Amino acid sequence: MAEKNNQKDLREEIEVPEGMSARIEDNVLIIKKDSEELIRKINAKVATKVEGNKIILEAKQATKNKKKMFGTMKAHIKNMITGLSEKFKYKLEVANVHFPMNVSLDKEANILVVKNFLGERKDRRIKLVDGVEVKIDKNVIEIIGSDIEKAGQCAANIEKGTKVRNKDRRIFQDGIFIVDKPRRSFS
Repeated sequence: MAEKNNQKDLREEIEVPEGMSARIEDNVLIIKKDSEELIRKINAKVATKVEGNKIILEAKQATKNKKKMFGTMKAHIKNMITGLSEKFKYKLEVANVHFPMNVSLDKEANILVVKNFLGERKDRRIKLVDGVEVKIDKNVIEIIGSDIEKAGQCAANIEKGTKVRNKDRRIFQDGIFIVDKPRRSFS
């Protein structure tokens, strides 16, 4: 009975900036700017509609679970709008203590090639995510993309691809590490 009293209706209007358009097709929200578009599946628990230049989210009699979904959907939409206007940028740094490591990009195969990692004879080939731009400048790798999830996944794949296994991490500090990400900085 107490649960019923805590339920209330939630409503949020998110402004779509000028130069962007939003539409809903087959339970999918599409936000487009110029030739670039981001797609997000809509959660059934949150009623989503587009009216003019606003995206309206509604949740009737929101339970605890519905409130979580509402907040998540709101954050996803704001990230889509931010990504199309500014782009998200991750910065990784190549750190080598023991062996000089070479990093190169194979654009056709969409793979990052790491040579001589910990003196290994075989190259480490890290698959990159489609839809992100990767730039290499000496020992700094920049990942730029409109979709925060794709950019973040690409950065995580690179960091994970140079993980040191079965060695003392205090001594073997080699690898490629995320040093800067959107809205947070480690340096």
